[in-house]
Amino acid sequence: MNGSTSSWLSYCSGCGRSIGGRGGFATLAVMAFVAGVDSSTQSTKVELRDVDTGRVIGAGRALHPTTVPPRSEQDPETWWAALVEAMDAALDQAQDRGVGPVDVAAIAVAGQQHGLVVLDTHDQVIRPAKLWNDTESASDADQLVHQLGASGWADACGSVPVAAFTITKLAWLRRREPDAFAQIARVLLPHDWLTFRLTGAFVTDRGDASGTGYWSPSEDRYRLDLLEMVDAETDWASTLPEVLGPWEQAGSLTDSAARELGLQAATPVAAGTGDNMAGALGVGLGLGDVAVSIGTSGTVFTVSNHPTHDPGGAVAGFADATGRFLPLVCTANAALVTAAIAGLLGVDHGGLDALALAAPAGADGLVLVPYLAGERTPNRPDATGTLVGIRPDITPPLLARAAFEGVVCGMLDGLAALTAAGVTTDEGRMVLLGGGARSAAYRQVLAALADRPVTVMPGDELVAAGAAVQGAMLIGSGDRLGVAERWDLRSGTIIDPGPESSASESIRRRYAAARG
Repeated sequence: MNGSTSSWLSYCSGCGRSIGGRGGFATLAVMAFVAGVDSSTQSTKVELRDVDTGRVIGAGRALHPTTVPPRSEQDPETWWAALVEAMDAALDQAQDRGVGPVDVAAIAVAGQQHGLVVLDTHDQVIRPAKLWNDTESASDADQLVHQLGASGWADACGSVPVAAFTITKLAWLRRREPDAFAQIARVLLPHDWLTFRLTGAFVTDRGDASGTGYWSPSEDRYRLDLLEMVDAETDWASTLPEVLGPWEQAGSLTDSAARELGLQAATPVAAGTGDNMAGALGVGLGLGDVAVSIGTSGTVFTVSNHPTHDPGGAVAGFADATGRFLPLVCTANAALVTAAIAGLLGVDHGGLDALALAAPAGADGLVLVPYLAGERTPNRPDATGTLVGIRPDITPPLLARAAFEGVVCGMLDGLAALTAAGVTTDEGRMVLLGGGARSAAYRQVLAALADRPVTVMPGDELVAAGAAVQGAMLIGSGDRLGVAERWDLRSGTIIDPGPESSASESIRRRYAAARG
C-alpha cells in the first residue's frame, strides 16, 4: 500500500469531528468509501461504495454525446464534464447519508476499451477521440493483418487486429489526417486520459493496454515493432503511457481536479482498467465462470491462468485486471438491435420483452442476423442485418422474438469460439450483465439457448463496481476475492433454462445457416 495512503488512513482513524464542505454536513463516525467510475460509450457512471460492506451510498450518471458508426467520435472533454456531473450527483446522495468528500479514500476509473486519444506536446487533445465502434479503419486493419499474417498477430499480441483496435486507428490517422498524426506526442486510451485528468500522470494498466494491438499480454511489454508497421519514423516509446500492475497507484488527485469533482486533493487514484476487465472484477468472475454482457455491444469473456492466441481472430487474448488473462469475444451488435426493433414496432423495452415472451421459441422459423452496424465478430465491418424466413403471417411478437434470439445466437457463437481456443467456460457460473440483464426476454432466451442456468447480477453498474474494487484494493482492503466475498458480488438471481431449451439446437442451426 502506498505510504501516503497509509498515513492518510491512520490520520483519519478515530476522528469523530465535523467536516465542512458540501452543505456543511457532519461526519459522526469513522467511514471510508471508494469511488468507482465507469466511462462508457454512452455515459459516465459513478458509484460510492462502503469499503467494508460494498454498500452503495451514492450514485450518479451523466450522458455522453451520441455517436453513430461508421464514424464514432467524441471529444474527451465531454467525458470529463460527464464525470464531474456524475460525481456531483453521487456526492449529493452520499451527503444525505452523512458521507462527504473527506470520506472518499480512493478513486478508480474503468473506461471503454480501444479508443484513441492523441495529445500534442502541450498535452492538449489534437482531435476528437475515435471510439472502439468506429469502423473507418477497417481497411487499415486489413492491411496490417496482411503485413504480418493473422497467426503472426495472434502470437505477437494475443489478438488479430480489427477496426476496433487502437493500432488500426493510428494507421487510419496517419493515412487520412497526416497533419494531426505529425503532432502526436502521447497516445492514450479513454481510461488513460481520464486518469491523466485526475492525476497528471500518463499511465495505463495491463488490462486496457492489451486491447491496443501493440502490447503483449504473454510477454508483458509493448511491441514497438508492431507500431513501426504504422510508421517507422515515430519515436513510439516516448508516446506510450507506463503500464502499471493491477493494484498499483496511478497518482493522487491534483488540486484542480479535486476542486472540479468536489473531492479532497491528494485522494489516491488507482491504476484503473478497461470496462470488460472491471466488469469481471464487479461480478467476482473466477476460473470456469463465463460472463455474457449485453449492452450496446456484446461481449463473452472469462478468466484464464494462461494467455490465448487465436489466429482466427474471434477471440481477443486480453489481460485482466488481476494479473491473469481475459480471453474475450466482442460483437458490435447487441442491445442496439433490440432497441432498433422496439422503435420499429413502436414499443418501449418492456413492451418488446412482452411481445417476445408471447411468441414461441424459434419465432416460427423467422431468423434475424443482427449485423445492423457492421460486425466485429465475425469481422464484417460493412455488413447489414438480414431477416430470413419471413412469411405473410409475420407478427410483431415473432419479429421481437427473432431479434432477441439473433443477438443471443451471436453471443453463443462467441462462447463456442472461447471453447475452441482451449478456454474452460462450463465449470462455473454463466453470468449475465449489462443493460440486457434487466430484460426478462434476454434472461430467458439466453438460459434456453445456452441450455444452462444463468446468474443475473443485481445492480446496473457492475463496471463501476469493479472499479470500486480496485479502489478498495489500493487502500489495503484485503485481496480481490476477499473484497468480492465481503461485498457479495458473486450472488444473483438464477434463471433456469426451462422447457424452451429443447428447441435450442434447431434454433442455433437455423441461425448458423442464415449467418453463412
